[in-house]
Amino acid sequence: MELIGKYNLKADREQVWAALNDPTILQKCIPGCETLTKASDTNFSASVVAKVGPVKAKFSGEVELTELSPPSSYKISGEGKGGAAGFASGSADVKLEESDEGGTVLSYTVNAQVGGKLAQIGSRLIDSTAKKLSREFFDKFTELVDGGTDTSGDSSEKLENLAEQEKGDTMENDNKTEENVYPSTHWTIWVLGLISIGALVAFALHLNF
Repeated sequence: MELIGKYNLKADREQVWAALNDPTILQKCIPGCETLTKASDTNFSASVVAKVGPVKAKFSGEVELTELSPPSSYKISGEGKGGAAGFASGSADVKLEESDEGGTVLSYTVNAQVGGKLAQIGSRLIDSTAKKLSREFFDKFTELVDGGTDTSGDSSEKLENLAEQEKGDTMENDNKTEENVYPSTHWTIWVLGLISIGALVAFALHLNF
């Protein structure tokens, strides 16, 4: 399975790069994500509740970032496992380029493979689900990052304030049910952060199983 996409963001490359490496922001972009931990500058682990067709399961996986060239590009690779539901593995190339109009052009190419019950569902359903999840992940990511951008002031400070706000929201939501915290659960990216790239994140980029 291959996914190719491109997004235009108002934030500059440094801000977008920082957001792509911020587990607090990424977790907000992955409904159904129960945990997303940054083990090091290049390693993430996550657990996600996801549903693809008739298969619903909790997936866990590890993601590694390689070929880093801040703030221009990196490669994501990893594997996610969902017990009897199956597994997903793959990689994603993410590139950040300066836009002629200002801001950043984020482009990605994802190559992923699935096995177990997921592989029995059918490539058409998996592909359509992965594309939908990818769009939703990056739509949310764009909203969060551009929401922290102020062209008339200090954009970096705005994005830092956004990250702090997201952390506060996460703490406030600790006692809420998953449905209340993530009203549109049962999709992932990075499921794509783990269905698409095989760990995180369909990885969403993400993804995100």
